[in-house]
Amino acid sequence: MAQYTKHPAAAPPQAPERESTGHLLLRGYIILVLFATFAHAAVYNLVGEYGAVAVLLGFLIATLAIGIPMIARRRPQRFAWRRLPWAATAYTALALLSVIWSQWRGSTLITWVLLATVTVNALFVVHVLSWNEIVRALASAFKWILGLSLAIELWVALIVHGPILPNFFVRPEGEEINAHWYWVRGNLFDGDRIQGIVGNSNLLAIISLFAILTFGVRFAARARWRTTLALWMILAAYFLLRAGSATAYACAAATGVVLVLALLMRRTRTPGGRTRLYVLFVGGGAVLAAAVWVLRDPLLSILGRSGDLTGRSDRIWTKVLERAAEHPVFGNGFSSPWVPFDPAFDGWIVDHGITVFHAHNMWLDVLMQLGVVGVVLMALAYLSLLWRSWFFAVDRPRWDLTSDRPYSPVTLLPSLFTVVLLVQGLTESTPIMLWGWMLLVMLTFKIKSVPLIGIGERDRVIEHGERARRVP
Repeated sequence: MAQYTKHPAAAPPQAPERESTGHLLLRGYIILVLFATFAHAAVYNLVGEYGAVAVLLGFLIATLAIGIPMIARRRPQRFAWRRLPWAATAYTALALLSVIWSQWRGSTLITWVLLATVTVNALFVVHVLSWNEIVRALASAFKWILGLSLAIELWVALIVHGPILPNFFVRPEGEEINAHWYWVRGNLFDGDRIQGIVGNSNLLAIISLFAILTFGVRFAARARWRTTLALWMILAAYFLLRAGSATAYACAAATGVVLVLALLMRRTRTPGGRTRLYVLFVGGGAVLAAAVWVLRDPLLSILGRSGDLTGRSDRIWTKVLERAAEHPVFGNGFSSPWVPFDPAFDGWIVDHGITVFHAHNMWLDVLMQLGVVGVVLMALAYLSLLWRSWFFAVDRPRWDLTSDRPYSPVTLLPSLFTVVLLVQGLTESTPIMLWGWMLLVMLTFKIKSVPLIGIGERDRVIEHGERARRVP
């Protein structure tokens, strides 16, 4: 039983700060937005293409309905207009402007609305949540994706005893269907690659890697329920392994190297020591990259992949470059993803009987769509995020004469996420659309708006249920 003194000089007891019901509902809504964005493939498989678009538009309307009154109630200068991710904003504007010269105007308008929806939601998340709350919301969204992935894999393996098609349709008895059309193939216990609720092994692997990084940061930050976090990390690692994605393995290796370098940088106290580390890692990275390139065929064969990256270089990249050469400066028109029912894309590049909907390389995709100008803007957006996130991770937080404040594990997450996106962008185009674009906009805007953990009232609340602690 809690006891306290009644001495008149003692301060009365105070309960820990609690989040208001409104803010709890707001965080719940944002978790739902993040889930629908990262697991958009699951939404697509559940309600179809029109239903998936309607879900994103519904979130856009809801975000505007919630966000506009919130901004209006505050002073206009409270919104960090000057801190917007201007390179990403310029890319979004160029994508809309490309409808003028687009070779597929309908696809440009449809996909631009999706791009604008994700952008607005990302800006809204940054505006209403602190760094710690964003990480918690990401962790919650990943838990839902992993938990539902385990549930659907168990259901298909133990009850259905066979693969299922989108909308939970079971394969007709005796009918042969291309395995790439399946939502979940029921491989949980047979050792083959699994797809989870997102219906794609590569996507499940990348989300599992994001989840491991997020849970690990929260574990290092000594969040509550650390044992539960460790169990979630084990589940995410299991999915990463069973998904069998070579791209995800490469991303994991790259993040491991960057994490080690960042931690070493944090321990180095002199500029000269940092310079030596930079030289060592740049030189070592160049040697390692050269070795991987020379030995790419045997390395890919170990992972069960061909030397042409599963047909990307021959069947996809060559055709994309040919189309990009037709309009090299401003491109052929924005469309991320490629709309499969548009005549310009329907049957243009076919893989396993399915029309391909992106270039499997974000830089080639941007070059074809928005030309050299688009590539420059995208490069500026990612270089800006990489630069800011790196020093956000390795520089000690300081805004006054105090120079020995402890590092926060949360500051490592943006740089690790950025490395994953950049490495994945070499073989996939997802970093320029949906959740990849959301992370780019969200992390860039948040770092520019709040470059130090602990600044602002919301960032002073370390965890729900704890008393707010002010930065000394």
